Amino acid sequence: TLIVNSTIEDNFIGLYVLSYIHPCYNLQNSTYKFTSNPSFACVLLYILLGSLSIVTSCGNLLVITSVIYFKQLHTPTNYLILSLAVADLLVGVLVFPVSMAVTVSSCMYHEDLFCKIRDSFDITLCTASILNLCCISIDRYYAVCQPLTYRTSITAQVTAIMILVSWGISVFIGITITVAGFSQGSCEENCSSEVVVANTLGPVFSFYLPAIIMLCIYFKILLVAQKQVNSIQNTSSSKSGAEVSKMERKATKTLAIVMGVFLLCLTPYFICVVFQPLFVTPPQIPVIETLNWVALLNSMLNPLIYAFFYSWFRSAFRIIMSGKIFQSYSASQIPLMDR
Repeated sequence: TLIVNSTIEDNFIGLYVLSYIHPCYNLQNSTYKFTSNPSFACVLLYILLGSLSIVTSCGNLLVITSVIYFKQLHTPTNYLILSLAVADLLVGVLVFPVSMAVTVSSCMYHEDLFCKIRDSFDITLCTASILNLCCISIDRYYAVCQPLTYRTSITAQVTAIMILVSWGISVFIGITITVAGFSQGSCEENCSSEVVVANTLGPVFSFYLPAIIMLCIYFKILLVAQKQVNSIQNTSSSKSGAEVSKMERKATKTLAIVMGVFLLCLTPYFICVVFQPLFVTPPQIPVIETLNWVALLNSMLNPLIYAFFYSWFRSAFRIIMSGKIFQSYSASQIPLMDR
């Protein structure tokens, strides 16, 4: 009797709490139901999540248009940034609306095709983002640590291969983990070993391993860049060589910030997913959904970082948004002194 009463009490408390956590649901006759008359908070939630999708899509579309249209931005590094922006754009166009539907309708309680498609897009694009960031870190390594061989080692063809491999691996991982039984929800008693394996090995190969590789590469770049600064200060290097070195270090610093923001946004979510089977009381759905949205917000932040640190991206943004792009603007009109 004690156990039954405890279970009933836990369910009641869960429904009671959820009715306050989720503004689009009402508690009716001890049943958690989606409301037909949305409250102000529910409408606000729709507007907020919809706005995030629009801002993310527009911001990354600006980055994509800038790199494609202005020939001066046709460099290996910017091609990798373009690929990252495509992944972020797809997050804004595909994952945000589907995740919004999941969040406001509590789809996580039903493992249907809709939610599996959402998980597949989510995993694929998240993996694509981090693998593109890995490629960017490799590009920065050659630019800073091997400057004499950079132009011959990292060509447009090499960059294209890196991008194709990154997207190919991402699609493979996204489909494989989804089919294997990746679960963002709570793991019940009948949770199969395949789900546990998918929830553990998936994040390891699609997040933790690439993240560790990136951190090691940027740490090496930091050490080499510091040596270069000391060398420039102690020798009478040419002004042009010092300027090039300064520009490469600034580009590396900016892209390292992009990587850092990415890790800050996604690490809490992946920690929750990996250690979820070990929790005595699995995290509530609203907790996982909140961490998932924090991870998705990274796709909105990248264009803001470019706009803040790159004067040439700001110039390109202004030309595009003002409509001057239709006036046959020359790429040389974008100031590139702060690359």
